[in-house]
Order: sequence, then C-alpha cells, then structure tokens
Amino acid sequence: MSVVVLAYHEMGCMGLRVLIEEGVKVSAVFTHEDDPGENHWFGSVADLARRNGIPVFMPSNINRPGWAEMIHADAPDVIFSFYYRRLIKRTIWKIPRYGSVNLHGSLLPKYRGRCPVNWQLINGETESGITLHYIVSRADAGDIIAQERVAVGADDTALVLYRKLLAAGEKALRLSLRGILNGTAPRVRQEDSQATVFGGRRPEHGRIDWRRSAREIHNLVRAVAPPWPGAFSETPAGKVMIWSSRPHVANGSSPDVKPGEVQAADGRVFVGTGEGILELLDYETADGRPLTAGKILGRERAAISEKTP
Repeated sequence: MSVVVLAYHEMGCMGLRVLIEEGVKVSAVFTHEDDPGENHWFGSVADLARRNGIPVFMPSNINRPGWAEMIHADAPDVIFSFYYRRLIKRTIWKIPRYGSVNLHGSLLPKYRGRCPVNWQLINGETESGITLHYIVSRADAGDIIAQERVAVGADDTALVLYRKLLAAGEKALRLSLRGILNGTAPRVRQEDSQATVFGGRRPEHGRIDWRRSAREIHNLVRAVAPPWPGAFSETPAGKVMIWSSRPHVANGSSPDVKPGEVQAADGRVFVGTGEGILELLDYETADGRPLTAGKILGRERAAISEKTP
C-alpha cells in the first residue's frame, strides 16, 4: 500500500503530516517552487517530505509527458491532493486503483474553484468547512467522501478561518483515511444545481468601493487581511491600506457623511459608506500621517460624489 501526494501551503503540510503519522507509505511528493513575489507565511511541504526521506518533485507542469508515466510506475493505491495549485488531467488522476482524492476549503458544491476562504468571507458566510472528494475532470465536482463544518465569526479574518479549516481538514482526513486507502470510502454525488464557482484573486481585488455598505467593506477587509495583501483605497497622497475595521450600520447611511469621507476625533477614524459608517481600527497611509476629518478616500473626490445617489 502506497500513495503519491500533491501538496502545497499549510494545508499541504497538514495532509502530508497526517499520512506520515498514520504510517502511510508515501512514495513521492509533488509540490511547487515558492513564488518570490508571494508572502511565504506557510510551511514547506518540500522540507517536511525531505525530513522524512520522501522523494520530492517540483515540475512546472505535472501534466506534461513523462510525469504520468513516472507516477504510474510507482503504482500508487491513492493520489492525495492537498491544496496543490494545478489541476491534474485524467492521465494522472485515473492511475490509482482506489482513485485520487482532493481536500477543498469549502462545503462543496458551494465555492468550487479558487480562493474559497477569501470568497466566503467576502460574501459574509456564517458557516464554512472542508470537503474531501474524488477528483474528476471538472474542478471540485467529484463525489464527496466527507465534510467537516466550522462556524464563521462576524469578525473572523481569512487567517482565523484558514486555521479553523486546517483543524477540520485534519479531523476529516484521519476519520476517512482507512476507507480511502482500502477503497470503501463513501461516494456521495454532488448536486450540480447547487454549485457556485469562483475564480482566483489578485492584490488589485482588494480595492475598496466606498459606495458599498459598511458591512460589505468590512467583509472585504477581513477577507484579505494579513498575511494576504490587504484592502486599500487610493488618495492623491498615495495608497491607504486598511488592515482591520469595524462596521457601524445600525442607523443606516448618514446623509452628512459621503461615501469615502473621513471623520476623525479623539484618535478614532470613521469613513462614510453607501450604508453605515466604517471605523478603521488599523490602517497605514503612504506618507505615514494619520487620516484627518474631511478627507475623501478614493481615486477622486468628484468621481465618488458624481456616482453616489
């Protein structure tokens, strides 16, 4: 009995560590070269594998000729994918006799695709979880083996939710592992009619539209808070990074505070939105100066006022 592991990021380290601790023979690990432009706050799958004497490979494209033949020669019973960043083709996922299994950071079929942690927070979800499922040609669409649910707090950041999902993923993997390895794991078909699909995100997607509600902006702020790139707003003096916030929406929008307009007093900073007021708990200006009352956050004052009802 042996497996091949495709893994990256902290979730990849967790998955590989569980297999090692459970005594599963891992014949090879495929991972990625670190991107020098990315914030590497997570552990190294490659280092973990090497410390345990497991061969490590980092192909730029695992689907290119040669890699499938190599995996086939290993004759794995299962392939595990833990946050591997490239979709694998049928020539690879069909190799193991008991199938290929992926761990996804949402309750499928909701939030198929990229960056599920960030998208769930942006959309204000109050429940999340992980899904172990079989790999098929369509991304995140295979039969479900197991799911583990977690609650999402109103102020949870992406890092807080990610850590919850790490624990949930470990629990589900340990409970399901023997069934996966002997081919008896459940197969529950996904309801495609209930599926939602989301794409990748870039730092530019952290730009704040102050015409949105305070709650929506707060959701964006916490969804891309460090170690992700952060939410921001442009001003004539440069970019303002918003690291954490608190929405005040009980009384709706204020007619005296325009979206993007700053109110500051006694060391506290508030910004008008399309609905409610957003308090900035932690922010950083390009020039290092605190925001003062009357400032307008956004590309241009005119652009905001003209587009706001």
